[in-house]
Amino acid sequence: MANSSFKRRDFLRSAAKSVLAAPVMASLNSTGLAQETRPATNPARTFERRVIEQAGPKVTLNVRDFGATGDGQTKDTLALQQTIDRCAFLGGGEVVVPAGDYSTGALVLRSYVTLRVELGASLLGTAAMSDYPLTQVRWEGRWIKGYSAFLSAVDGENIGISGPGKIVGSPAIRGRVDRTTGLRLPALIEFTNCRNVLVENCFTSQGGMWSIHPTYCENIAFKNLTIQSGADGIDVDSCKHVVIDGCNFSTADDCISLKSGRGEEGYTIARPTEDVHISNCTFTDSYFACIGIGSETSAGIRNVHIDHCKCTGARTHAIYIKSRPGRGAFIEDVFVNDFDVAGAKQGFLRLNTLNSGKQDEFPVPGDEGIPTARNFQFSNIHVDDVPVLVQGVEIHPRKPLIGFSLTNVTGTCSSGITLANVRNAVIRNVKVTGYSGPLLSVENVTGSGLAGAAKIDPGKMPKVPEPVAPPATPYELH
Repeated sequence: MANSSFKRRDFLRSAAKSVLAAPVMASLNSTGLAQETRPATNPARTFERRVIEQAGPKVTLNVRDFGATGDGQTKDTLALQQTIDRCAFLGGGEVVVPAGDYSTGALVLRSYVTLRVELGASLLGTAAMSDYPLTQVRWEGRWIKGYSAFLSAVDGENIGISGPGKIVGSPAIRGRVDRTTGLRLPALIEFTNCRNVLVENCFTSQGGMWSIHPTYCENIAFKNLTIQSGADGIDVDSCKHVVIDGCNFSTADDCISLKSGRGEEGYTIARPTEDVHISNCTFTDSYFACIGIGSETSAGIRNVHIDHCKCTGARTHAIYIKSRPGRGAFIEDVFVNDFDVAGAKQGFLRLNTLNSGKQDEFPVPGDEGIPTARNFQFSNIHVDDVPVLVQGVEIHPRKPLIGFSLTNVTGTCSSGITLANVRNAVIRNVKVTGYSGPLLSVENVTGSGLAGAAKIDPGKMPKVPEPVAPPATPYELH
């Protein structure tokens, strides 16, 4: 890379700090790649203690005392928001929503306030778009103009939502983007630049837009949720120290998606998603994958742990790790252990750094824009009649996947493992039945456990995209 490219990147990073007041991760070097892999952390150990110590209830306010009716007809937005605001101004505490159906527009959550939706209580989103203010929202890795979420918080800390009640978006709001205006439609729950957030023991339902969308957040957890969605379930977007535990997903798109921005905008801002722990979850998806990592990866994704989870249905794959040239940055240190897979209609695992997702208007050019993939480990996997065990040939030959481990796999599949452009692979103790053809086929792969592997027919290898050309003028945030 030319020195001018280094200088341009350093300048843009400085500009991003001043424009967005968002610190760039110190562990990134000037190319946006990790200098070293840090030890794995358990994000659950830190944030819950902080929420308990710093945001323990000081007052308890009931929304009925501030005029909320809960009759399902009266618009209770003002009464609900007044209760939340008063709780915050009194130093924080708990806002109680007792049994009833509360029709409401968008609500803004406040620091040091827990919103407790009791058994028999439902927050029901109104249908009028005028009830959702316009603001800047993150959509597919870019900041655009759009409608605020049903429940949202910006620049908050020590925020809670607890159940066991229901949070339900308006079924009249369909789709993700207004086709007439191009505005992104309201998410269900959205936290932006928040710290120490806990959402637990709730039922959520959303139509065609993403359900839960934390962006630029730190120390945030989602525990024991039932998530029904006509789109994505939880989209973790440029966040760190994230816990998703004990959740039950039924979605029409990715149950969980990990993202970090798209193209030069995300690459310049350089806020990765890192230290994510997904555990004890059950996934059912009717259109795409159970867990998607990417394709918006332009600030990087690292240190993802997926443990003790179950896929009961997926339109494509149980796990899909994806990006493309023009994204830049990295996907690294992904650990999956004890995963049961059934009903995945295209397979257990797909790896793709060649062509996933739409190309950005301002892609990261050249080799710098080819994502680096490193250290993917899968162990103790059980598959039940999946069409493909691993589809791993869509890896860019100019940046092979460094470190891939697949160990202790049991069950049944129709076809086995295909890998291309991988270094330091480890294939061990794969004991599956029912497949036809070779169990393992490779092209340009090194490592252990490859003895007897078939060679992939060159005619079946995917086309490598043309390099992304540098722009006529250097990119600047705008």
